[in-house]
Amino acid sequence: MSTKKEQENPLHNILINVLIPVFALSFMSKDGDKIWHIGAAKAMCVALIPPLAYGIWFFVKTKKTNFFSLLGLISVALTGGLTIYLWNEDGTVKPNAGLLFGIKEACIPFVLGFAVLFSHRTSSPLLNAFLYNDSIFNIPLIEQTVAEKSAQVAYDKLLWRSTLLFACSFAISTVLNLFLALHFLGGLDHTAADAREIYNGQVAKITGWGFLVIGLPLLIFLGFTLWRLLHGLRTITGLDQEKLMLPR
Repeated sequence: MSTKKEQENPLHNILINVLIPVFALSFMSKDGDKIWHIGAAKAMCVALIPPLAYGIWFFVKTKKTNFFSLLGLISVALTGGLTIYLWNEDGTVKPNAGLLFGIKEACIPFVLGFAVLFSHRTSSPLLNAFLYNDSIFNIPLIEQTVAEKSAQVAYDKLLWRSTLLFACSFAISTVLNLFLALHFLGGLDHTAADAREIYNGQVAKITGWGFLVIGLPLLIFLGFTLWRLLHGLRTITGLDQEKLMLPR
């Protein structure tokens, strides 16, 4: 009996990694008289714990490292560690908070883009993990047809061009992440008495806006990469899309 691979629910990802952190940082960071005003430090903990717990839970449940959960864990660890460094004991924030947070936001897509390029010559290209894999494409049929038509050179060039396009999507994310952080945190009054609260509010905006400003262009770019890959495979193999891709 075949079993389906355990997959993460996209709605769960959005709720846990975006909506809960944004809500916690936006509405719980104040030191006030309302019960949900728990202060900047506790609000940051509330924002970080759900993504961290979800990533660990998914790993324990499936006994496998999910790539996106792993990225979430790394991002949470970097955000928490950087926040501890940027917050001063007197309640102020270090003046270079915007630049350092921007570098933190940019480093993950930058490293991923480099890894996509580097992995192309290995036995496990990241293009396959994200896009060109046997849960989407009928790879055995494609490779059999490529061999029959002696089109290996053209096939390899197509995969390399697709890898370059895919890496470009991470380059775009790197730039957008950096500028988004600089936009929201660059003008932060680091000497203000409520600097930590303001910092949390701006991080919430970066998280929320990043989902739209960065996520939407990346989805469009990935869609274009998939279209180019399909067009190239049809040209090389002569197979139509129904045979190239597995039924959903």
